[in-house]
Formats: sequence, structure tokens, C-alpha cells
Amino acid sequence: MKPLPLPKPPAKILIIKPSALGDIVHSLPFLDTVKRNYPDATIHWVVARGLHTFLEGHPLIDRLWIFDKEKWKRAGNLGQSIKELAALITGLRRERFDVSIDLSGLLRSGLITMAANARYKLGFKEADEGSTLFYSHRIHGSMEIHAIDRYLKIAEAMGCRLDAIRYPLAPFDPAPAICAALPKEYVVMTPSAGKEANRWPAARFGQLAARLDVPSLIIGGKSDQPVAEEVVRHADGKAISLAGKTSIKELLPIIGKARYFVTNDTGPMHIAAALGVPVFAIFGPANPIRTGPYGANHTVIREDLPCSPCYAWKPCTHWQCMEAITVERVLAAIREKELDWRENRAPKGF
Repeated sequence: MKPLPLPKPPAKILIIKPSALGDIVHSLPFLDTVKRNYPDATIHWVVARGLHTFLEGHPLIDRLWIFDKEKWKRAGNLGQSIKELAALITGLRRERFDVSIDLSGLLRSGLITMAANARYKLGFKEADEGSTLFYSHRIHGSMEIHAIDRYLKIAEAMGCRLDAIRYPLAPFDPAPAICAALPKEYVVMTPSAGKEANRWPAARFGQLAARLDVPSLIIGGKSDQPVAEEVVRHADGKAISLAGKTSIKELLPIIGKARYFVTNDTGPMHIAAALGVPVFAIFGPANPIRTGPYGANHTVIREDLPCSPCYAWKPCTHWQCMEAITVERVLAAIREKELDWRENRAPKGF
């Protein structure tokens, strides 16, 4: 790929990736690559409130621009949202960025890209919702590769040399108070997901937990507590719910010390992959090539159906792709991988 004629080197860079958690984790190798190639550049990041805590204190990010994405969605907050948007636009314009990069490729992020008024406004040719209208340069990222590799296409277009995939994480407490009461050995499970169609039945997570040789910790947000409780009900006393009891950063040491991680297509799955914890990811309508756990040490379990992966705007309601995956099948995948680890003496966990 021929690099763009950017200023050499760019002095000030804006990354626009407000959400979601998994997407932000996917963006960390991009951040690492850009900073390694342009170590003197000042880097700012636009992020949604709530998820900003994951990036707080990051040594590679000079400033976070935080906006309340959820508030913007509510019509009753329109007046306040307009004021906040105007302040965000004014603040970004004052920074005089050399380069802004829209890694989200949506209307909202495209508008922010335009508003920042950087000399070079970079985004993907395949971006959605008309956001390509706001870019000065459109990079072919491809929708047939993993999101991490796709983001690195823009880094390559910026003239960056690509080498290893690294996940520079913001500082976090390796031993928060919540860890003191945890079992010495455990598995972590995430039975929820942003989309209901991406959820393997919670009862099956519980039935799986009942058959494992170590306890399972169930993680999630406050809204995931009912799902986590259902897992616990079916786990014969071998699951503990931490749903709603941790901050985002507290998930890092909890996941990092796990023997392995069993999950739907969720943001914490990508934290596990970033920490090198083996992942068993149960996929239905989503495409694991694009958003599965990144790396060779992970296992994707999915039903091979003509309709999966599904890109329909409104997925079907029977979700055969998830219902067809049995507890026995997931358990067999775990036991097969555990046998490989024992034979190869592979390291585990954090």
C-alpha cells in the first residue's frame, strides 16, 4: 500500500473510536503501532462516557474527549446534547489536529471527524451511514478480515511499519479487593451479549459450569445480573456471579488469572484475548473472522449453517445457530484443548 502524503511526522493525531468495549480493545494495536512509528506525536481519543474508564491514565494517550453517547440517544436531552456537541466541536477544532482517524465508520463518528477539521481525515471506504462523505482520504480496509487487521490498514496507509500485535493497556490494579475472595483456580464465563441473538442459552452456561473441574466466575454489568443468576441456578453450586459487582478495569485481573474464558461474542472476550487467556467463543449470527478472539490460542464454536454468519438488519427470532450448539459440544472442545495443553505444557492465564 502506498502511504498517504502525511506531514512527516504528524505532530497531533485524533483517534475517533467511542465504543464498544471490544472495538476499543481492537483499537489498541493500532494505537501501539502509530505511537511506535510516531513517538513524538500527541494523541487524543474520542470515547463514550462509561467506557472512558478503560482508557483513563493511558500513557500513550495525551487526552480523552468524553461524550455521553447514551444521553444523545434520548430525545428529552436534545437541548443539553446540542450544547455538549457544540463544546466538543469547538474544543476539537482548537487543537488543530494534523490527522484524524475514524475507526468506527458511522454517521456520528464521521460527523466528529469532519468537525475536528484535521488536515487529513481518514476513514474506511466500506464505512456505513454516509460517513465516507466526511473523509479526505478513504482507505480500503476489507470486511473479510479481522477488525484488528482492518484498523492496521489505516496505520499502514499512514506510513507505519507493522510488526507484532501488542495491546497496550491503561494502568490497572493487579489485585483489587474483589479478588481476595475469589477461588485460587477458576474459569470465567460471559453469558450475556449486546444482542440477544448472540446469546447462547444461560441455562447451558450453567450446565457447562456444573461439569467443569473448577468453579466458574460469571461476569457482566448490572443489566446482566438476571442472566448471571440463571447460570448460577443451573450450575449445581459451581458458579459465582460477579455481574454488576466490578468496574471495567477490575475485569482485567479477574480475567487475567482465569484458566480459560468461555463466552458469547462480547467485549470481555477481547480483553481475555489481549491478556493471552485462552478463549472458547460461542458464535451464532456474528462473523468470527471479523470479530472473533484474535490469535491462534483460541477456539470458536459455531454451527455451520447456510444463513450464518447473518448480516440481516433484523436477525431471525429462532436463532437455530445458537440453539444447535450443545453443552456436550462445548465441553468436548474444552477437554480437547486441555489435553493439548497438558501434552505441550502450554502456559495458562495471566
